[in-house]
Amino acid sequence: MDAFYASCELLRYPDLVGLPVVIGGGRRHQPELQADGTRRYARLAGYTGRGVITTSTYAARALGVHSGMGLMKAAAKAPDAILLPVDFDLYRACSRRFKAAVAELAPVIEDRGIDEIYIELTNLPGAQEAVGHDPLGGVRALALEIKNNVKRATGLSCSIGVTPNKLLSKIASDLDKPDGLTVLSMDELPTRIWPLPARRINGIGPKAAAKLAGLGLETIGQLAQCERSWLIERFGLHYGAWLHDAAHGRDERPLVTESEPVSMSRETTFERDLHAVRDKPQLSAIFTQLCEQVAQDLQRKGYVGRTVGIKLRFDDFKTLTRDLTLDAPTADFATIRHAAGLCLKRADLSRRLRLLGVRVAALNRADAPPMPSRRSMKAAAGGKAKAPAGWRAAAPTTVLRAAEPGLFDEPPAKPEVQD
Repeated sequence: MDAFYASCELLRYPDLVGLPVVIGGGRRHQPELQADGTRRYARLAGYTGRGVITTSTYAARALGVHSGMGLMKAAAKAPDAILLPVDFDLYRACSRRFKAAVAELAPVIEDRGIDEIYIELTNLPGAQEAVGHDPLGGVRALALEIKNNVKRATGLSCSIGVTPNKLLSKIASDLDKPDGLTVLSMDELPTRIWPLPARRINGIGPKAAAKLAGLGLETIGQLAQCERSWLIERFGLHYGAWLHDAAHGRDERPLVTESEPVSMSRETTFERDLHAVRDKPQLSAIFTQLCEQVAQDLQRKGYVGRTVGIKLRFDDFKTLTRDLTLDAPTADFATIRHAAGLCLKRADLSRRLRLLGVRVAALNRADAPPMPSRRSMKAAAGGKAKAPAGWRAAAPTTVLRAAEPGLFDEPPAKPEVQD
């Protein structure tokens, strides 16, 4: 999807179309409705805090303002850019509509996140047919139909890359953004792919790119000219061989149409550092909201989890995590809030906090058969606990007691949970 979060906001605020807009503000940056029916928008000018840009419109990107940039730095580049708060409920709703629109025409889909998917077109009717003198005309028409269906369902544009494999499709989908359609055959690698920077290959990060540059390899084409053995010698057996294959457009990975999440989490970075005692009411509300959001995510997607954890980042940028494993999997808000509060008791909160997160892991489907208790597994195995096939082993059971309150506030009352 093209500039997805920003595009969703432009649907809601069409008067901002064509203007530089940045997504990443807090609640205080919510547009204000004026008496005359117009809206008053927050601007980047004068922004103070350490928020970062989640995404920006293409008009803002033209001013050098892009995702991941600090908002204060962005304010120096584009002080008149409009600042909007993040609204993930809106983005998730648009995401569901976009994926449903694609599935109507191409049901074999690998979900890669809120705004990106891989689609298998090979066996769809007409995909292998030529149209006139264009041997790829059939698949081009099919991709265009998908784009149009997404536009009708969401009002948003997307960019599609159609190639023989996932690696090349990832690159091709970015070549003609926004609202692009790039159909690429292997014969076109030398002209369309090899002139691109090596970083355009998904899997070559900043460190690898810097090492490649140090070796005089700036483009994908220069990388493709290297001997496989030479790359393996310098980058190791696995990564060196992969670099050689990637530069030549080779990728045998199939679409993964079903995958189970490992965990679900929510976290937030504060605009100013907060103290566990002096800012207790504010932290309490944020902490409880994070737990509630994680519980809602689990329930909406049909999962339960056994391990509840917290993530803390302090004013010195040190990060701390604490986990606690329950006796039974849950998606219940009160249970998650209680367990997360107990995790807080094992953390030193003398320093100010800049980030707070809540996580539930060791997930299973909510409709899966209940996991036998460790005691029953131990008895059935003749003294040695052994999980049945298909279940991951969990950490040792932790006993929770209602008498142990959280630090930010008193969690919802819970009965004693025993093994």
